[in-house]
Amino acid sequence: MQGEGGDPLTRLLAGYLPQDGVPDELLGPDGLVRPVWVNFVRRLASMPEGRLAERISHGDRYLRDAGVYYRRYGQDDNAQRDWPLSHVPLLISEDEWSEISAGLAERADLLEKLAADLYGENRLVAEGHLPASLIAESPEWHRPLVGLRPRDGHFLDFIAFDIGRGPNGNWWVLCDRTQSPSGAGFALENRIATTRVYSDIFVSANVTRLSNFFRDFRDRLMGLRPGHRGRVGILTPGPLNATYYEHAYIARYLGFTLLEGDDLTVQDGQLMIRTIDGLQPISVLWRRLDSDWADPLELNEGSHLGTPGLLGAIRSGNVSMLNALGAGVLETRALMAFLPRLSELLDGRPLRMPNVATWWCGQESERAHVRANADAMVFSSAWATGLAHETGGVTPPSTGLDSWIERRGAALVAQEQVQLSTAPALVDGALVPRPMTLRVFLARTEEGWVAMPGGFARIGRSEDSSAIAMQQGGQVADVWVIGQKTERAASLLRSDESFERSPPAALPSRAADNLFWLGRYVERSEHMVRVLRARHARLAESDMPDAPLPLFAARYLENLGCTSVEAVPSELVDSVSAALGSAGHVADRFSVDGMLALSDLTRTVREFSERVTPGDDAARAMGVLIRKLNGFAGLVHDNMYRFEGWRFLSIGRALERASTMSTCLAAFADPAAPAGALDMAVEISDSVMTHHRRYTVATNRATVVDLLALDELNPRSILCQLGDIDAHLAHLPGSGQHRQMTPLTRAVLRARTDLALQVPETVGTRALERLGDDIAEISDQLTLAYLS
Repeated sequence: MQGEGGDPLTRLLAGYLPQDGVPDELLGPDGLVRPVWVNFVRRLASMPEGRLAERISHGDRYLRDAGVYYRRYGQDDNAQRDWPLSHVPLLISEDEWSEISAGLAERADLLEKLAADLYGENRLVAEGHLPASLIAESPEWHRPLVGLRPRDGHFLDFIAFDIGRGPNGNWWVLCDRTQSPSGAGFALENRIATTRVYSDIFVSANVTRLSNFFRDFRDRLMGLRPGHRGRVGILTPGPLNATYYEHAYIARYLGFTLLEGDDLTVQDGQLMIRTIDGLQPISVLWRRLDSDWADPLELNEGSHLGTPGLLGAIRSGNVSMLNALGAGVLETRALMAFLPRLSELLDGRPLRMPNVATWWCGQESERAHVRANADAMVFSSAWATGLAHETGGVTPPSTGLDSWIERRGAALVAQEQVQLSTAPALVDGALVPRPMTLRVFLARTEEGWVAMPGGFARIGRSEDSSAIAMQQGGQVADVWVIGQKTERAASLLRSDESFERSPPAALPSRAADNLFWLGRYVERSEHMVRVLRARHARLAESDMPDAPLPLFAARYLENLGCTSVEAVPSELVDSVSAALGSAGHVADRFSVDGMLALSDLTRTVREFSERVTPGDDAARAMGVLIRKLNGFAGLVHDNMYRFEGWRFLSIGRALERASTMSTCLAAFADPAAPAGALDMAVEISDSVMTHHRRYTVATNRATVVDLLALDELNPRSILCQLGDIDAHLAHLPGSGQHRQMTPLTRAVLRARTDLALQVPETVGTRALERLGDDIAEISDQLTLAYLS
């Protein structure tokens, strides 16, 4: 652990003390900095005091601004958490990475052959190379898939391996991830954030870029479409999944449609997307959903995440599923005990990269070895998946170990206790060694298996290897593969590709539904906030809690469903939270800034609900919320692409504004309303200045109804909203100049025409209530036409 002559490098490494006998990524066995790290640590050591902390803040700010998160599950906690970036990248030489890639590509081919046999001839079990019970009792081996060969001929297309460096310095496979491995999208965010921290170092370090890997895999997926036509989708469990952010990010990055199970249906053996333009076929599906949940008809009947009949569509050969359903059986931990022998059998050679020593306790010779070496073993279920130290094992009894092993037998697997190698992490401004595993992603391309060049390592929060998972507080680091040549900037567009503007992707009905309700919830929240501000402003001006106008406003809010209107009602919190939930379901179609604005609004509303008091305090708080709501509306109006999704969001806002305005006028313009109610209605509708300019007389019922119901130029009026809805509908599927009118367009025309023919004197309370019913009918017809 020597620097050079007492320079800053020596000081930087002074406290870096790896454990004896534990391999370290920064320091070699001789205690010297490994060659691949020398330039990086020298540049790091030469930074002026405080400069590194400033750079780290840049990287963290990027992650916050980009909204990168994961879900951390717990008994009462499944909230979004900030992405836990470790700010020191892991550096690996190009030569070493080539060895890693070659070893894992060979292992991937072996797993492909194993999957083909388990769901095909089953020769390995029949000839005694694999125990039948180990396969048959695995929850990830699905009998309905036996004999079903994927359309593209491959069971595996995108997989990952968690690997670690052993005591002898060689790499070992710790676990195989063949189900729906996560992290590749997060690796892109790791890279962007880390380069913000070390921008100057990165440019000169010859770091291999990641985009070529994703470009080649994208091309592979596009090439699987029959005749190179058709749609490619990514199947996600939905927003409550721990890595949903990644699913949405990858969908945006690659330009594919993000789909949930409800978005799909099967018709005549063809997998179809439910879109606002009817059913549209899809031919390639990259699943990020575990196999068991994919089809409730033939797999897990309790699944609400999958698509009934999906397996039938695959049997019909009408869709390519990546990875093939059932591929998760290859993650079975006990299979690692057999892979060395299977490699000799199927490939005629030993594993190029061995896995951690594993013994299945279903055979006497293995049980004898395990009993003799139990102190050096980690026990777990034979059918467990993932890393043993991460997913939890089986604790052996303190006495009677031999009989316990004998009794449990085939249900147990024992693995050699792994002492993970360490890598540098920054703790309180100092470099310290922490346990590390490297996740390597492999994608099948036209040229065969290709490994993503770095991108994703997991770093422990302490010296304890069991604390390496993010769910246990671990961190994630970027991985730099350092080459000999300067890397050119890369992108998803090949240098020989011609530019072509692609048409907007088909809009699934579920996405349209969520955008529609996002618009409604935001507008509903704004209306509630404006009523609350007007009410609390008048409470602040009066010493009488039961003054007629504040009391009238309170009863109006109760009619809207607010059970408590003393300060910030829980219904307002629920409405804003529902808007955020709807946006979360369309994260691949919604701007990052829009999501952040909604998240900030939600936090503010919840904070206000806990501390704001009635009167002036609440009125000021409502003013803050109005500005945040208008800020969100501005982001949507200025930044959202004018595709069909924007129209559904806009229709939702217009429909809700028309509905709330008709309800508001029916109450506040009613002859029985207290004095000042008309002025409050104008204030709630944010039309005070407009009213002063448009009418020279004092506020009266005729001017208020004219401005808020009949004035087509007032963006707060009912007639203006009906006109906007009509204009948006003209751009949706099924509409057109020479088409027959639909029930939806009839409902809009009827409501708009009936209102346009009125004068203020004829728009009474009952007429406004009927108008509210007409607006509700428009909503129902829109749902029937596009959203159901």
